[in-house]
Amino acid sequence: MSVEGLERLDVWVKAREFAVIVHKEVLPLFPPEEKWAMAQQIQRSTQSIPANIAEGYGRYYYQHNVRFCYIARGSLNETLSHLVLARDLAYISESLFTLLVRESESLVRLINGYIGYLKRERRGADEPGSLPAVKESTEEYISDPVDDVSTV
Repeated sequence: MSVEGLERLDVWVKAREFAVIVHKEVLPLFPPEEKWAMAQQIQRSTQSIPANIAEGYGRYYYQHNVRFCYIARGSLNETLSHLVLARDLAYISESLFTLLVRESESLVRLINGYIGYLKRERRGADEPGSLPAVKESTEEYISDPVDDVSTV
């Protein structure tokens, strides 16, 4: 394997770019007392996004790849939660927050699209060692990142 394979994967490239923006533009703005608290949490959650996409990409069976994409999407949401709090505490500006939200919305669409692609292609589904117990929905995967949470 080489990094060239990952670099051809748009979702990984965008996840890496998002992590770089957060590390360069957000983390330096935190006060010293947050260095080992929120800043470190944001570091870990943003690094987790491209790392999990890469780990899934390195797996042969699509079910494993999809699982790691779900983890990456969860890490993106964790990052957003921290960024909301950082904005509320005035560690970051509203304009920087808005930029990061826009970037994260674009990234979640890419992650969801990649998940949909993996489910359609089902690479390795018929190979020995695949997970026959995993049942996939035949419904089309929805790539809209906004869920209706009013019924929750």
